[in-house]
Order: sequence, then structure tokens, then C-alpha cells
Amino acid sequence: MCEECYVDESRATPLLRPRDCLESHTQYVCGTCGRCICIEHDPRRGLRRWNFPFRSLEIAKLYLRAADYSMKRPCGIYEMEGAGGRLSYKIFADGEDLRLYLGRNKGKACKGMAPALIVGEYREYAGTQVRRLSPDEVERYLSER
Repeated sequence: MCEECYVDESRATPLLRPRDCLESHTQYVCGTCGRCICIEHDPRRGLRRWNFPFRSLEIAKLYLRAADYSMKRPCGIYEMEGAGGRLSYKIFADGEDLRLYLGRNKGKACKGMAPALIVGEYREYAGTQVRRLSPDEVERYLSER
């Protein structure tokens, strides 16, 4: 497992429309394994990709380092239960952000109010980059998947 980005596969993301994401969005480029993680900020909605709900803990884990880097502290992945018992996973900077979210989303619940996954401490890593990829980098990255 990569100690920087917390994942075993160095080409595990992006998951949705990978070519479009790599060509159009700002990426967190792991300085240890080179994995790209979408860290794009949507100014209209004030969100980053890691703010969205994920279908599984494993998928959320792919975006956890982008959240940690954005917030400059360890963030947590929380299991959320929605209407009908449907589970999803969301990343929050801390318990207060979780409480604010639950206050605005009455149909959601988080059992235990504790993260399902959090890294012990935030660290900076040499070689980390946050930038758009060149067309050649996109092609090389996709060919390595």
C-alpha cells in the first residue's frame, strides 16, 4: 500500500470517465507512486470531487488523500445511511463538518458518528504535485491502467 495515497494500485483512479477527468480536471499527483486523484474544485457549488458520496468504502478511500491534502489535516470517511437503508460513504474534514451536513440533510444518518477510516496524522510528501496533466501524460497514464 502506498503510504502517501493509501491505495495498492498506482493507477486506480479516476473512476468516472477517466480520460475526461484526466484531461479536464486538476489532479493530485502522488509523489510516491504517481497515482492521479481528482482534486478539482467546482467554484459554482463550492465542492471538490472528494466531497461527493461514494458507493463503497474502497472507492471513498481512493479520494481520501485528496481530501487530506486539501484540508491539510487527516479527514475521515464516514458511513452514511439514507432513505430505505441505502449506504454511502462521505469524506468529512472532522466531526463538526459531519454534524453540519446531517443538520442540513435530515434523511441521512451516521451510526456512531465516528469515521470508518481515518489516517493517524497528516504529512506532506516530497514530489507531490497538484496540476493539470499534459496530453502525453494522460495517454501514458491511461496506457498503464
